[in-house]
Amino acid sequence: MHRPVARTLPMLALAAALVSTGAAAPPSAASTPAKVPVAAGYGGAVASVDADASAAGIAVLRSGGNAVDAAVATAAALGVTEPYSAGIGGGGYFVYYDAASRRVHTIDGRETAPASATATLFQENGVPIPFAEGQTSGRGVGVPGTPATWESALDAWGSRPLGQLLKPAEKLARDGFTVDSTFRAQTELNQDRFKDFPDTGKLFLPGGALPVVGSTFKNPDLAATYAELRRKGASALYRGPIAEDIVNAVRTPPVDPAATRKVRSGDLTTADLRAYETKRQAPTRVGYRGLDVYSMAPSSSGGTTVGEALNILERTDLGSLSEAQYLHRFIEASRISFADRGRWVGDPAFEQVPTRELLTQRYADSRACLIRPDRALTSPLAPGDPRHPAPCATAGQAAPTTYEGENTTHLTVADRWGNVVSYTLTIESTGGSAITVPGRGFLLNNELTDFSFAPAFPGVPDPNLPGPGKRPRSSMSPTIVLEHGRPVLAVGSPGGATIITTVLQTLIGHLDRGLPLVDAIAAPRASQRNQTTTELEPGLWNSPVRAELEAIGQGFRQNPEIGAATGVQRLPDGRWLAAAETSRRGGGSAMVVHPHGHP
Repeated sequence: MHRPVARTLPMLALAAALVSTGAAAPPSAASTPAKVPVAAGYGGAVASVDADASAAGIAVLRSGGNAVDAAVATAAALGVTEPYSAGIGGGGYFVYYDAASRRVHTIDGRETAPASATATLFQENGVPIPFAEGQTSGRGVGVPGTPATWESALDAWGSRPLGQLLKPAEKLARDGFTVDSTFRAQTELNQDRFKDFPDTGKLFLPGGALPVVGSTFKNPDLAATYAELRRKGASALYRGPIAEDIVNAVRTPPVDPAATRKVRSGDLTTADLRAYETKRQAPTRVGYRGLDVYSMAPSSSGGTTVGEALNILERTDLGSLSEAQYLHRFIEASRISFADRGRWVGDPAFEQVPTRELLTQRYADSRACLIRPDRALTSPLAPGDPRHPAPCATAGQAAPTTYEGENTTHLTVADRWGNVVSYTLTIESTGGSAITVPGRGFLLNNELTDFSFAPAFPGVPDPNLPGPGKRPRSSMSPTIVLEHGRPVLAVGSPGGATIITTVLQTLIGHLDRGLPLVDAIAAPRASQRNQTTTELEPGLWNSPVRAELEAIGQGFRQNPEIGAATGVQRLPDGRWLAAAETSRRGGGSAMVVHPHGHP
């Protein structure tokens, strides 16, 4: 059995860890904390993509709240500062480690399709509609799950009421936050879509112009919506005036009469919102290097796909391989697990998903024998059959991986009691559906476009077709790793289907290659998703290792940026370390409660 590598900080990261972070008061545009990608100390830790959001979580921990409380406060703030990635118009997956019981729990807060949805939701006369017509439409909007997730988590494990935890985000929306280059760039990316919806244009393109870097961005409508949720609870989004406004926006999208874009309506009803429920379910679990790796079970494919890939890699000493061979094994394990994901994983309320079988070591071994050190596999690779493992066998026709939007956000939190939260939340595409609920200040998701518009390949079973009340398959992979029942680290990332490869590469980079967590997060990424070529970030594209891999048959294409991970880690001396991106999405924000020593 391979043992995990020693988890230590390099000198540069250690110096950064000693930087004081966090603000005692709720953040505002006038006092935006500086972004620091790594911090270590006592009393708890928060890592997210945004400094205002991390500061909101730290303020909760500093005042005696627990990890669940801080996660909700951080997520609510991200709904203000990262409105194109997450918010109350979307959904996500919440993974929680309870220190008292040493157990991991999960909440499936994924969006659901309307009760009227059928397998042909995104087809017209038997032909799939263009993706753009699903993306920017009421047709792509699912019932939001985020407010219900917050309430479910707080009811089960929180120590503070939702109303109290929404106050920092409400203040941030009312007083404003400082526009950075990432926010402006994401707005520019969506400018053509946003201008076709008057409420969206008024909010995000004031006066028809892009927000100026360094200016203060305010969202009074969202502040008022948060205030209403504070007073009435999360149920206010699922019944009453807010619910009616959501339904009206979906069924009759508020489009500029001068717009030439075809915007399809959706069929969401107030009954669909009233019927929404989160799901408490068991996490996935695999053993790796003597550790226990927990993540999200279906409807997410994150836990099964990351878990299968880890099992495939379990019998290989990745730490002793050359860089090229290490990346080769990682790429091939990803390719194989994505082939199985496409065939077997969907919403288990509608599909027979062999979750347990996908995660057995026996099945992984039957697939690992496909990997050869001197020759790459080709995609699309056919799936195996986890119910009847046979060495190197495939089961049925290969099918390509369907498209999945690459936005979302992730936060990771730990508290002084040892509780940990790994939480990924989203509105799907950058900017979601582009539909802002009039007078409410938040964008609606386009999460239903994560369904397959039609079977990925004719005649191949596809478990991810739409259905009434069905949850679309996700790649979100919030992960918590335990050693002897205690947390070692927790990680997660945005990035659509690249989430899976980002989390996998971060885990093996840290556990097998000996990279400190912040460096494992910062390392240049590759992403193979059972496609003909593997995506490479510039750091690998421009590396000599690419030629070594091409010589054994690997093919590549460039992707300027893959994922934006965050994580927390328990250090051997009892401190918490928070880690985030050093440069992706403008860098992330890592904070601890007491950076200078034990309180």
